[in-house]
Amino acid sequence: MNFLISWNTVSALWIVFCVYWTFSALRVKRTRHTEPSALRLATVAVLAFGSFLVFSRNVDFGILSHRFIPDNILIKGIAVTLVACGVAVAIWARRHLGEFWSARVTLKEDHQLIQTGPYARVRHPIYSGLLLAMIGTGLFVGEWRAVMGVLLIFVSHGLKALREEKMLISQFGSTYEEYRRRTGSLVPRLL
Repeated sequence: MNFLISWNTVSALWIVFCVYWTFSALRVKRTRHTEPSALRLATVAVLAFGSFLVFSRNVDFGILSHRFIPDNILIKGIAVTLVACGVAVAIWARRHLGEFWSARVTLKEDHQLIQTGPYARVRHPIYSGLLLAMIGTGLFVGEWRAVMGVLLIFVSHGLKALREEKMLISQFGSTYEEYRRRTGSLVPRLL
């Protein structure tokens, strides 16, 4: 069982995510409206730097290379479980969103507001899944650099989610406002 609790398992889960993402991106509707390129570039830059902090191995980050949590099998087991759950949630949400997905903040031709599956309770379940998987990866790494990376990724996705919501409000108006009132942004609304 210990062989499953390894960096290879964490990497394999992320590879599954990347392969699914690449092939599913081939089946989306044409874009009708998109965010400015400068905003997209800023998002990608922050995500890339955050990912570099989390995934880099054998790079000395000075004080950020110090551990924030003990290096033991129980913590690593929990971490791998979080990565697997996060990747599963992101793939489930991406699959449910289907042809209306985009890496950028966009509106597709004949765009529809998806309110079923994970979107029935959470407005941004892809980000929820990705953040859960990143938290798991950061926990597996166990160094402060990973904490910084996860925080950068969280902020980047949070800002992107705000831009998405602005665009969706402009498209769907009161329907989207009602959807926002009954759903959570990253976790289900309890009340």
